Amino acid sequence: MKHLLSMTDLSHEDLVELLDMAADLKEKRLRGKVTDLLKNKSIGMIFEKSSTRTRVSFEVAMSDLGGHALYLNTRDMQLGRGETVADTAHVLSRYLYCLVARVYSHDTVRELAENSSIPVVNALSDLEHPCQILADLLTIREYKNRLKGLKYAWIGDGNNVCNSAILGCAMSDMEIAVACPPGYEPNGKIVEQARKLGGRVTVTNDPLEAATDADVLYTDVWVSMGDEQEREKRLADLSPYQINSGLVDAAKQDVIVMHCLPAHRGEEISADVMDGPHSVVFDQAENRLHAQKALLLKLMC
Repeated sequence: MKHLLSMTDLSHEDLVELLDMAADLKEKRLRGKVTDLLKNKSIGMIFEKSSTRTRVSFEVAMSDLGGHALYLNTRDMQLGRGETVADTAHVLSRYLYCLVARVYSHDTVRELAENSSIPVVNALSDLEHPCQILADLLTIREYKNRLKGLKYAWIGDGNNVCNSAILGCAMSDMEIAVACPPGYEPNGKIVEQARKLGGRVTVTNDPLEAATDADVLYTDVWVSMGDEQEREKRLADLSPYQINSGLVDAAKQDVIVMHCLPAHRGEEISADVMDGPHSVVFDQAENRLHAQKALLLKLMC
């Protein structure tokens, strides 16, 4: 494992190791135990898109591990003036121990990886968001004490997070049902890839079908960064796909409700569910820190 561009860069053994390591790091942090395994090491974080959780969790992760994180806004870099991605990767490889990239196009993280002598982490692209799914799997395991055999229901837009969730479920032996309107389906090649891994993947237009007997209900914003010009159309198309009390009632009694945040209460999720007893969204957000600590250690040690 040299890079994390996609969930498929992880073997099953890698995934289990990362989740176990993340759980251990979380427990140690709660007890005030620190480790400086990344002392004197620095990572660069290239951001084309704004962020709350991704930036803060990676910066705190490196600080907790004794290292340093550099925030690199593309508007302030020579990338913004025409320097190539390849040249940027070659140069930054001479300074840093790892590159974290939150970008619009998945081709950018691929090009960074192809031209870097250091690990590259996809911290979000238009195709996948593997860092989010590592945190999500950690959260599900904390609440359910297992992953294998659970039913995970994705409700809404079959976006980049959904694509990584499909692969993560296949790798964890969870069933996943994706409910979305026509035209909002997840990436077909990723669905095929997951099925080749043995994944049980259903794509439906019926949110009630997906939610029935689910152990996990998951949603994401309907209007992502870059989709703002289509806002009214997306809201109209996706309005029947809100996670609300009706879908919670269709799921198992101990269902957990997840959202990768930021959330828009009243759109993709109702306020009573977002703030209700089934919601684990803030534990999920916290787990970005612990999962990414484990990832950085695995890539850099």
